[in-house]
Amino acid sequence: MKYLLIFILLSGLRVFSVSAQQSIFLTLDDAIREAQAASPEAQAAKHSYRSAYWNYRSFRANYLPIVNLTAMPYLNRQINKITQPDGTEIFLKQNQLNTDLNLEISQNIAFTGGSLFLQTSLQRMDELETSSTAYSTQPFTIGYQQSLFGYNSLKWDKRIEPVRFREVKKNYAETLELIASKTCELFFDLATAQANLDIANSNYAAADTLYRYAKGRYNIGSITENEMLQLEVNKLNEETNVMKARIEVEDALLTFKSFLGNQTDDTLKVTLHDEVPEFIIPLDEAIHQAYKHSPDIETYRRLKLESKSELAQAKANRGLKADLYLQFGLTQTADKLKQAYKDPLNQQYVSLSIAIPILDWGRGKGKVRVAKSQVDLIETQVTQGLSDFELNVRKLVRQFNLQSKQVAVASRTDETAARRYEVARRLYLMGKSTVLDLNAATTEKDTARRNHIEALKTYWTLYYTLRSLTQYDFRTRQPLSECLPEF
Repeated sequence: MKYLLIFILLSGLRVFSVSAQQSIFLTLDDAIREAQAASPEAQAAKHSYRSAYWNYRSFRANYLPIVNLTAMPYLNRQINKITQPDGTEIFLKQNQLNTDLNLEISQNIAFTGGSLFLQTSLQRMDELETSSTAYSTQPFTIGYQQSLFGYNSLKWDKRIEPVRFREVKKNYAETLELIASKTCELFFDLATAQANLDIANSNYAAADTLYRYAKGRYNIGSITENEMLQLEVNKLNEETNVMKARIEVEDALLTFKSFLGNQTDDTLKVTLHDEVPEFIIPLDEAIHQAYKHSPDIETYRRLKLESKSELAQAKANRGLKADLYLQFGLTQTADKLKQAYKDPLNQQYVSLSIAIPILDWGRGKGKVRVAKSQVDLIETQVTQGLSDFELNVRKLVRQFNLQSKQVAVASRTDETAARRYEVARRLYLMGKSTVLDLNAATTEKDTARRNHIEALKTYWTLYYTLRSLTQYDFRTRQPLSECLPEF
């Protein structure tokens, strides 16, 4: 009885395990949505885009007012060397508590590269030995600091960073389309493998039936031994093809699931749609949309701006340097807090520091020359890159516009080859054709089916590659980067 219960339990577990492994039927659109949402490549691209988004938000904050509240209280109990009014120095014991509070509003000025600030502050000093208190206030202070001939990083960042963010945003959209293109390849690789398995099973069943039929005909002497042996060889070959096709399906399935990030034990079975949308992409419109939306264009624009920025920085570092600091405001001091805000006195502070390079042995001039050469190099690379970019768009558009016709031809060939095989099979069974004719029809049927799947694969791969290059959906007629989320 105990062994019977164990047997029933194990049988139930085996049935549960088999039922847990489901077969999921997947269309190309389903596979692309899953890949763009959950694949490791999509997740990496999403995190890169999110990081770039917050970097851009941080850059924009540099041009907004900043409010800071600061305090730095301290207790000083020690013996210090103090300079006396007559210039002598003596050691005195100090026991002080100093507290302060400072509120400041600052604003960067992109046009000049300087910084404007407003502040108010209060400081209190307590002499703990004598129990005396003193206050120092600055009710209002306005200041400005500026590098007069230096490199204005605020101005150049304002020109470069928006271009960089548009580049990253479009790169993210491009990556999603490249993931879709890669999904097409793996999807149709799995479709080809599963079609090969179906073909192998069908051919094996047909070969087994023909071999059994041939043995009966051989026994009555209506066919030769050579023909019967040929059919037996066909049967054995098809049995081998079935085993190879099963391995091919397993490999393609594992590769596909790994790319999708699918960690389940479910078996994916792809569902093909033989028809494709027939539309023509105008070449001029494709080139226009590519120049308008492609991340490559933003990359070239950023490289040119960065090279000019480096040239401006090299020129600024070579010449005269001057830093200006201005501060105006009100101040007062008293023993009481209220008195420290009465009748404040004016205060002004102006500082100008100047640095003039006298002899640097041509180092500054050399850096300027290098920066100029880099500008020229980037200009040449951009010109060549744009030429190659447009050539690639033209080539893909021409291929795509022809591919829908090739899909239609491949579909028609697939149907015709399948009908021819059925005719050849019936003729052989009636003894009106040879085994060579049947083998030829079988080969043509299998080849036509594979070619049809390959034509579909090429169509959809071209479609998503062209979308990635132009960053434009020609069916819905909208830029792809406009559909991206913000974080």
